[in-house]
Amino acid sequence: MVSLAIRRSRGMSGDVKIPGDKSISHRSIMLGALAQGTTTVSNFLTSDDCLHTAQCFRQLGIAIEQEATTVTVKGRGLRGLSEPGTVLDVGNSGTTMRLLAGILAGQPFYSVMTGDASIRRRPMGRVAKPLRAMGASVFGRDGGQLAPLTIMGGGLRAIQYETEVASAQVKSAILLAGLFADGWTEVREPLQSRNHTELMLQGLGAEVEVSERVVRVHGGPALRSGQWEVPGDISSAAFLLVAGLIVPNSRLRLLDVGLNPTRTGIIDVLQTMGGSIRVENERVSAGEPIGDLVVESSKLRGCVVEGDLIPRLIDEIPVLAVAACFASGTTTIQDAAELKVKESNRIAATATELTKLGANVTELPDGLEVRGGHRLHGTACESHGDHRMALALAIAGLGADGTTTVAHAEAVNVSFPGFAEAMVGLGGEVEILCG
Repeated sequence: MVSLAIRRSRGMSGDVKIPGDKSISHRSIMLGALAQGTTTVSNFLTSDDCLHTAQCFRQLGIAIEQEATTVTVKGRGLRGLSEPGTVLDVGNSGTTMRLLAGILAGQPFYSVMTGDASIRRRPMGRVAKPLRAMGASVFGRDGGQLAPLTIMGGGLRAIQYETEVASAQVKSAILLAGLFADGWTEVREPLQSRNHTELMLQGLGAEVEVSERVVRVHGGPALRSGQWEVPGDISSAAFLLVAGLIVPNSRLRLLDVGLNPTRTGIIDVLQTMGGSIRVENERVSAGEPIGDLVVESSKLRGCVVEGDLIPRLIDEIPVLAVAACFASGTTTIQDAAELKVKESNRIAATATELTKLGANVTELPDGLEVRGGHRLHGTACESHGDHRMALALAIAGLGADGTTTVAHAEAVNVSFPGFAEAMVGLGGEVEILCG
C-alpha cells in the first residue's frame, strides 16, 4: 500500500505541465485503431487507465508502440480488429469498458470484458441497453447490468436513442457502435456532456452532425490516421487550481491545459467563488481549445452549483468541496447523484473524509452542503481506492494543521502519475510512504 503524507503549505509557486487529458488519451487509442494507417499521439497520459486501453487493443490485433508519452497506433480500419484470445481486462477504467463495448458491438466475433472490483460494481446496463437495441448480444451479471460483459457483435442497425443521464461514456458507446451501422445513429441527451468523441470523429473524416443536445453519426466512414497532441487534463489541473487558491502566498501557472467548454465548469465556479484564475496563451490544437491557467491565492465565498453546470464539472466535485471548506459561507452542490456510481460513492466518501479533517459537510441525496470557515486539522484519511478522492484529500491536507495522511494513494496513478513529485516541485510538502 502507498500512502501520502501532506503538511500545511505556506506558499506554492512555479510553472507545471499538466498530464495529458485522460478522456482524449483513451479515444486516441480507440479511434487510431479504427483508422487506416499510422496515428501518432503526443502527450499521451501514461496512467493505469489509459495503459489498460492500449493493452486491450493489442489483444484485438492492433500494434501499439510507446516511448515516454508518445504513442504510435497502427490502425487497421473499421473491420480490422481480431477476436481476442482471452478476456479483456480494463482494470479500473469505466471509460475503457463502456466505449470499448460500443466498438465490440460492431465486431462479428465473441469477446468478454472484465475489470477490478470497483468496475464490477459500476452500472453497465446503461450502455448494454442501447447496444442491444442496435442488434448486439450483450450479457452480464445481474441481468446484464454488471461486468463481466460478454458481447457477440455485428449486423448493427442505426437507432435514435435518448439517454437518461448526461453521460459522455454512454453517448460515445452509441456513437462508436454507430460507425458499424447503416445510416444515421442519433443520441439525444438531457444536458450536453463532454464532446471529445464528436470532435475527434469529425477530425478523422466521419460524418457527424451536432446540434443542441443531439449528436448524429453516419455509419461506414473511412477514418483517416493522423497526429494528435493531447492537451493537459482540466480534471487534473483542477486539483492544482484549488491548491493555488487556498494556499496563501501562492501563484501557479498550469501549462497547455485543455479548455473544451464542456469541461471548464470548474473554472467558472471557482471564479464565481472569487478565485483569481486567468487564461493566457489561448490556441486550438486538433479542434480542442488549449491555454495556460494562472491561479493566485484568493478569498473564496460559497455558492450554489447545480443544473447545467454539473456535467461540466462532475469529476471535479470532490476537490470543489475542498475549496468550499476554505470559503466563507455555504456551498451547496445539487443534481450530482451520478457521483454515487463512480469509482467510489463520491458523495458519501467526500462527506466522510472531509468531516474527519474537521470540515462541516452534510451529505445530500444528490450532492453536498459545505459550510466553510472551519479550520481543518490533519488526520488519517482513506482514498476509498478512488483517484479523485486521493487527490482531493491531498489538496485539503495542504491547508490543514499538522499532517494529513491518505491511505491507498496509489490510486492517483489512474489519472495523475507523478502527482507527489509535481507538488514538491511547486513547494508543497508531500511525501510518499510505502508499506
